[in-house]
Formats: sequence, C-alpha cells, structure tokens
Amino acid sequence: MKFLAITLIVHRPDPVTGVLVPTHERFREVLDNAVLAEELGFDGFGVGERHERPFLSSAPTVVLSHVAALTRRIRLFTAVTTLSLLDPVRAYEDYATLDHLSEGRLDLIIGKGNGTAQRELFHVTPEDQWDRNAESYEVFRRLWRQDRVTADTRFRPPLKDAEAWPRPYQRPVRVWHGSATSEESVDLAARYGDPLFSANVTHPVEPYAELVRHYRERWEHYGHDPAAIAVGAGSAGLCVARTSQEALAAYRPVFESNLAFQRSAGLPVVFETLEDFVARSSALIGSPEQVIDKVHRYHERLGHTVLHVTADAGGLPAARHRASLELFQSAVAPTLRREIPDPPFAWAPVLPAGAAQTPAA
Repeated sequence: MKFLAITLIVHRPDPVTGVLVPTHERFREVLDNAVLAEELGFDGFGVGERHERPFLSSAPTVVLSHVAALTRRIRLFTAVTTLSLLDPVRAYEDYATLDHLSEGRLDLIIGKGNGTAQRELFHVTPEDQWDRNAESYEVFRRLWRQDRVTADTRFRPPLKDAEAWPRPYQRPVRVWHGSATSEESVDLAARYGDPLFSANVTHPVEPYAELVRHYRERWEHYGHDPAAIAVGAGSAGLCVARTSQEALAAYRPVFESNLAFQRSAGLPVVFETLEDFVARSSALIGSPEQVIDKVHRYHERLGHTVLHVTADAGGLPAARHRASLELFQSAVAPTLRREIPDPPFAWAPVLPAGAAQTPAA
C-alpha cells in the first residue's frame, strides 16, 4: 500500500483556538508539511484545487512547483485538478512544465470540482459541468500523447493541427479520476482504463463502495484487464496515539469545533458525536492497532491500494499532529505496506518503453 499526505489549503480560523494565520504563513505551513511528509516516508504529497472561500488552492501547479524544488523523492499529486473549469490546453502547458521541473514525479487526480461559487466564477453550470470535464480530459489526454491535435470542441475554440509546448517528460502522465458522488467520473475512468480515487471522507463507506463496485463493472465492460485496476481512497481525519483514549481526547476539541461550524453554516451533519464519527466514518483516530484494523475493513469494501491522510493539523496542536504522522509512519504504515498490495504499476516516472526508469521509492 502507498500513502499520500494531502492539503486543500483551507484558510479559516483554527477550529479550536480561533486564530487565523496570515496567508503567507498558511502557504509556508503547506511547504513545511510537504518537506515533513517526504522526511517521514510518505509516498506522495497532494494539493487540491478550489476557486472559492475558504481555500487558497487556486494555483496548485505553482504550489507543487515550489514543493518540487524542496523535495527529491516524493511524488506530487493534484487533489483534484478541476478540468471542468479549465482550458485543457492551458492546463496541459502548466502540468507538462511542472512534470519537467519535478523530473516526472507528477500524478494528476482530475474531477469536475465542487462548489457553486467557483462554478459561477468560471461560468460553468450544473447542467454542463460533466460534459466540460469529459471534453477537457479528452483534449488534455490527446495533447499529452500527440504532437499535433485536431478537435471539434464545444467549450473552447476548436483545435486544428494544434501544438502545445513543452512536450511532456512522462509519456504519458498518470491520471486518476476523483470520485465522490456520481457515476459520470467513474465511467470516464473505466472507459480510458485509468485509476480511480474515491473521496471517501463525508459519509460512511457504503456510497463510496457502490461507486467503486460500479467502476469495476464498467472497467470490465470496456474490456480492460481486472488485474490492472487501481483504486485510491481518502480518510476523514487523522489522530494516531499510543492509546485510543489519548487519541479521542486529543481529537475531541477538533471534532466539536468542526461540528459547531457545520451547524452555524447550515451544512448537513452526518456524524453527531465523535464516537459515531470514529465508528462510521473513514477517520483514522485511535491506537495504531485500531487504525490498522479500520484500514483493513475499508480495504475489504473498496479494494484500495493507495490511502491519503490529511497533511494539515486542522485544529490539533502542531506537535500533536507531527507526533500523529510520525506514529502513523512508524507503527501503522509498515504493517499495511506488508499486508495490502501496492498498485499494479511502478511508483516511478512513466517513461516510453525502453527508456531508463527511475527506481521506485
């Protein structure tokens, strides 16, 4: 199993202390967390893309380029690239550049994105967002593979024998499809034989497991080898401590503050108590043994071989969050690496057949 640390670069007051750090300090936290993730042995670091309050993740290529300069081994993920909002030619240029700067350490997770404000900002409607996502991905995919592209597009000016530069480092970049609530992204991933990344953070496992089941069905429908399937999954929170009591005590102020925020903002509340949150969500809160057991239970439902945890403290004291990440890597990850297989591809730059591969970390 492989492990990612991800951030959406949420910028709102600390849910426990109420302190809002300056924007530049929040970005510095992201960079420090990326360096820490590499030092601790995580396999990937991901940055989301959102174009609305309270997120600072509107330019993931810029942030990941800085992360690439500060790190040497860890793979860089987007979580997710919102292709429904982007011009696929411009997106290709940005990501092909990042791919070179990182020497082929880039993986993309794509999706239509969420949020009314960012749809309105880019003049995208609920009715056309899935069509935009599919069209943008088709163009993006072809640009990465073909030197010249002709495409009769609906949502951007048509392309005729078009070139995009630079030509890519990876041939091609690996693209995962983010899956949260709809079969459209699942079907798009299966159609192209691409890996799937289940959000797996807001609800109990059942709706996510149903989408993964559908993905596997559609994968075989399109004639792909079932052995080549790769699924990733998120987690709703992280606090690993020596005992379950210690973990619950540390995380309770975070949960209660987040619950109060959800209610004040009129957001739906799925888990009313911390105990219910720990029992029925994908949150990894407890002793190392409890966290290992929960990941195994989710693996039975999802079959995932990549897991992401939050890179951010999210209300935990910084020292507590670091200790949690350290304990995860020392007492949880080694067992899961032994007991759950890796994805069915090398964790290394995707290079043309016959080209020298960088050894997988």
